[in-house]
Amino acid sequence: MTLKMNGDYFNALNNRNQYNQQEIQAMHDTVSNLMTISTTEHKPGILLGRIQSGKTRSFMGSIALGFDNGFEVVIILTKNSNALARQTYERLRQEFEVLMADDQVIAYDIMQLPQDLRQFELKKRIVIVAKKEKKNVERLTHALFNQYPSLANKQMMIIDDEADYASVVYEKDRDKNLTELKVIATQLDDIKRRVPTAAYLQVTATPYSLYLQPDSETLHARGYQPKRPAFTVLVPTFDAYVGGKFYFEQSKLNHPASYVYQPITDTELEILRKEDKRRAKPDYLLTSKNFIGLRAALINFIVGGNIRNLQQQHAGERLKKYAFIMHTITTKKAHMWQYELVQMIEQRLKILLQTDESAFQQLIKSSYTQFKQSTKAHYFPGIDDVYEAVKATFEEETLLITIVNSEQDVNQLLNHAGELNLRAPLNFFIGGQILDRGITIGNLIGFYYGRDPKKFQQDTVLQHSRMYGARPQEDLYVTRFYTTPRIYDVMERMHAFDEDLRYAFETGRNEGEVIFMMHDAHKDIVPCNPNKLLLSKVMTVKGKKRFLPVGFQTKRKTEMTSRMKQIDQQIESLRRYAIQQNANDNRHILVPVVRVIPILEEIMATLVMEEGYEWQIETYTSLLNYLSRLSANHTGYVWVITRDNRNISRYRQDGIRFADRPDNGQDELKQSYQYGTTHPTVMLLRQNGDIAQGWRGAPFYWPVIVAQTKLTTIVFEG
Repeated sequence: MTLKMNGDYFNALNNRNQYNQQEIQAMHDTVSNLMTISTTEHKPGILLGRIQSGKTRSFMGSIALGFDNGFEVVIILTKNSNALARQTYERLRQEFEVLMADDQVIAYDIMQLPQDLRQFELKKRIVIVAKKEKKNVERLTHALFNQYPSLANKQMMIIDDEADYASVVYEKDRDKNLTELKVIATQLDDIKRRVPTAAYLQVTATPYSLYLQPDSETLHARGYQPKRPAFTVLVPTFDAYVGGKFYFEQSKLNHPASYVYQPITDTELEILRKEDKRRAKPDYLLTSKNFIGLRAALINFIVGGNIRNLQQQHAGERLKKYAFIMHTITTKKAHMWQYELVQMIEQRLKILLQTDESAFQQLIKSSYTQFKQSTKAHYFPGIDDVYEAVKATFEEETLLITIVNSEQDVNQLLNHAGELNLRAPLNFFIGGQILDRGITIGNLIGFYYGRDPKKFQQDTVLQHSRMYGARPQEDLYVTRFYTTPRIYDVMERMHAFDEDLRYAFETGRNEGEVIFMMHDAHKDIVPCNPNKLLLSKVMTVKGKKRFLPVGFQTKRKTEMTSRMKQIDQQIESLRRYAIQQNANDNRHILVPVVRVIPILEEIMATLVMEEGYEWQIETYTSLLNYLSRLSANHTGYVWVITRDNRNISRYRQDGIRFADRPDNGQDELKQSYQYGTTHPTVMLLRQNGDIAQGWRGAPFYWPVIVAQTKLTTIVFEG
């Protein structure tokens, strides 16, 4: 679709932000898709970015471009967080400052929406920010359908920021044993249904619950609406972005990133979760093995921040303030205990400086030496200058230790730009959930992470990763990341899983279906809260795993005759398309997947599933299509192995359970493992279907799909 790309609204934001061509293309694709592809409350578009990678920048630009191309009202839904709602609103005011000054755009938080907007105001482009919270959504509903009903009739864009939060959640009502959408999600759906002309855009970096929703037929049958996206646009990653590649890939190379990760012990984490003064005696805080990680974290933060300030001073630049985050648990009691511990370590360092300066100096020198090894900066200050700066930190109290949690007034937490306020030169933040998802924390050079459940939810852990985002190269040289080896390993695997998802979109591998890498040998990662996938048919696919229909009967003999003749001809014709086959046995051929899928569809049309059994052909052909493109050159081929004259009984020996092993482990299954190392296999087993075996006296094919042997475990929802 041809869009107006030089309108007043988009030009105003482009002049302010100087978007590059990739960003402009993403904004164009987003708005174009919203205008040409039908997006509904159960089929929205999605803007997919990495954690803190510029998603807000991208959808703000898309709003402006949308205003130039017919959109009049934009609703931005944020996570249920005062801080994030405030951050979004402040960002909106900054981005549209010129347009708002020219009376072309007005913007409101829904809770401050005036009761007396006049017609001349309602004719402007309007942006409303609302938290995904019950009262906010109720106020939004009232504004759109009672207070200012003309808004609901305008061309509207609804942007669901952090879309996997509170937009798709299922929970079980124990009394009624029913599955119900949570209240907020239901309220949002009601708004979307009542504005049928609106375009819907979901924005997130953790889309797992969105893509893993069941199809519409499954949910409609149970009275629910699916949430799977109608299209996906990737947010381009800017040059200054630092993400998992730095922490988990470059760290394995001869690179400054190799110094970033600092392991901590499980014992240390355990002590930090609950007050235990027996193991945290002040006199031993600087020497106890129980606090090696926390002690190093505080010292390294002070030394690193001062190194950067000295470098800025040397370059004639304005001195920056720096931040450190400690996020291990959500309870407020634990935050108070950790606050007390960090303060005690700070006090013991002050005492050491006064009573044994040589010992204090040795601690600082050790940290300095590590930073010097990890830096490639053009200028690195000498130890004497750094030491004097560190001493000044303690003497002038330029280190601020702060608890950040939901008890505090958001106005005390955020600065005028809506970001976490850095009050002092060095800011050591201790907190929980409020430090995750969406909150921007500037100049972060230290992250102490200790959330350690038995099973890690990938979307939650990635949203906790506040160390991702725009970071100057010089800051990276003094950045440190503290966590246990187990958590680091989990986060490393999550990074690999997430990159595979993005690569699938970049290469076009995700066409019609979306996959997620998940469980490996550790079995300790799930894509998201299971309540978000309760109704979804999600499959774990491992190498050599078999997929086949079970619990069926064939159609009547009279109908089967003509159908089988056609299927036999289709299978015979496959040999014309073989690019590889066994020279001595033409029952093993490698053929294009597009030639096999129609045969599977024809075969399934001959089978009738018994009540309580199902085998959705669309799901399994999507899976086969995906598996066929996982080879190194994404070829789209599958091995087909055929056998005939089989006489398997419809039931197992007990006469009760349906048979589920039509394949011979010493013959065709063994061959599928041998041939299907990098490509999947489809076994087409021609059964005689004798009445004595429980069938209807007509031959039929029993298909079996086998995943290739060299397959990293994935989670698939087609």
